[in-house]
Amino acid sequence: MFDIGHDREYFNDGGESNVNNKKILLKVAEKCYIPTNKVLLDLLHTYPEFRVSFSLSGVFLEQAAMYAPEVIKSFQDLVATGRVEILAETYYHSLAALYSKDEFHEQVSEHSALIKKLFDVTPTVFRNTELIYSNDIAREVELMGYKGILTEGADHVLDWRSPNFVYKPSGTRNIKLLLKNYKLSDDIAFRFGSKEWEGYPLTADTFAKWINAINGSGDTINLFMDYETFGEHQWESTGIFDFLKALPGEVLKHVDNRFLTPSQVIDRHESVSELDIPHVISWADIERDLSAWRSNDIQHDALNSVYGLEKSVVASGDPLILRDWRRLQTSDHFYYMCTKWFADGDVHKYFNPYETPYDAFIAYMNVLQDLKLRIEESRKEREHHVTINKIRLPETA
Repeated sequence: MFDIGHDREYFNDGGESNVNNKKILLKVAEKCYIPTNKVLLDLLHTYPEFRVSFSLSGVFLEQAAMYAPEVIKSFQDLVATGRVEILAETYYHSLAALYSKDEFHEQVSEHSALIKKLFDVTPTVFRNTELIYSNDIAREVELMGYKGILTEGADHVLDWRSPNFVYKPSGTRNIKLLLKNYKLSDDIAFRFGSKEWEGYPLTADTFAKWINAINGSGDTINLFMDYETFGEHQWESTGIFDFLKALPGEVLKHVDNRFLTPSQVIDRHESVSELDIPHVISWADIERDLSAWRSNDIQHDALNSVYGLEKSVVASGDPLILRDWRRLQTSDHFYYMCTKWFADGDVHKYFNPYETPYDAFIAYMNVLQDLKLRIEESRKEREHHVTINKIRLPETA
């Protein structure tokens, strides 16, 4: 609170105070990004049929470039094979799609420009922050020119349908919808190292058999998980890297199996039917809804407050104010304010720098208060310049 009006380094981007961001990124880079990218590059060289895709937010790429440029280089090496696809998303990993169409478009455009700059590719398939999706979002993404969009294959929206087909979002013309097979994805992401799980220990040949069992009753199996699954969430000691190394070879043993990128799936398969998802879903927590970010009063207050500043931020014309405002939209800020403790509670504590959700809220609102002061200072400066110009105009004339 005492920093309001004095300290504008909200994200600790400089000096010794930046130990947490740098320390965490370097740790995960060493445990996950670098070794996993090396495994994937070896697999791409070993198996010409292998494919993989990534969704890398702008804020992640910024921090990687700042603290671990070798991570950027390792992703560039993967993309250079021509068999790795980079997906579009919001630059700031934000919930902008739910609050501002203009801001949503701006962030997606900014992200696409960064991907073009770093990887010399232009994304054609979109995945929204945390797989947040609805009919309306799909229509908006189609207007931006994307040919495909990803979301969670949640049971409560699929009903009797299978996630292993391509669908058409309700109310759209040409865009196609790919659904994550959450059961098979979560077998790797969450259950792989659990000795209490009936499927433990999971081997690549067993997993390939589960995939083969779907042959004839599906066109595509979309496995989608946090990249930190490899080495961070599932430590190397669990055998996760050995599993990954062996998986493509086991899958390709079956004559009907092949690997495709999302855009290739969209190009090769027609939509089997229209899928109507009028209410917003996500891949988060048991509910697969927005409760991870919007389930209590403090989350709603924080979200409404930050997006309520949009007009004044844009009017300020100050690029630093705009940057900080957009960084404050990153979904993690509101994730840390979640008060669900039961089955999903531990997930919200992971990488959480706050002791309680209320500490997260207080810190966040203090930062917003300082941002408001900067916006007001900017407004007064603009008015001052206008006044000076009005005074001088007659003299100039």
